[in-house]
Amino acid sequence: MVEGFFTTGAIKDLYGDFKITTCGRCVSAWFIMMTYLFMLAWLGVTAFTSLPVYMYFNLWTICRNSTLVEGANLCLDLRQFGIVTIGEEKKICTVSENFLRMCESTELNMTFHLFIVALAGAGAAVIAMVHYLMVLSANWAYVKDACRMQKYEDIKSKEEQELHDIHSTRSKERLNAYT
Repeated sequence: MVEGFFTTGAIKDLYGDFKITTCGRCVSAWFIMMTYLFMLAWLGVTAFTSLPVYMYFNLWTICRNSTLVEGANLCLDLRQFGIVTIGEEKKICTVSENFLRMCESTELNMTFHLFIVALAGAGAAVIAMVHYLMVLSANWAYVKDACRMQKYEDIKSKEEQELHDIHSTRSKERLNAYT
């Protein structure tokens, strides 16, 4: 609202013509910069929420496959997700009782769906930030163009006034010359 007040219609209504204050330009630039930084932050959140979704999807796939194939020993190596260091060898295998209980629990399914919702929300925030950044950039271009147009109109009106003054002066001189 502040950015809109300082850069668009309120200034037009206040001054009767399009004029922008220096404060309006600064506010516009500041909002563009802040939106860009927030977009980068949300892009980082999106990247970090995609990792648990990937991990839970792999775990869910192993759980689903272990119930389909009887007697299969499927293992999940935690080193590939960066949970444990490369020197340690920690695997979760389907033959253990703890793994089967984990696959049958509702917490795993609920956690997986909540991570998907978090990823979708972070993705939507990134899309919203990109859209808002485009709107702010278009407004910045409009303001910049309007300022240039205003300067052009001012120069044009001054030149027209000078030409009118010169023409009227010459007309008066001609009238005086005839009389």
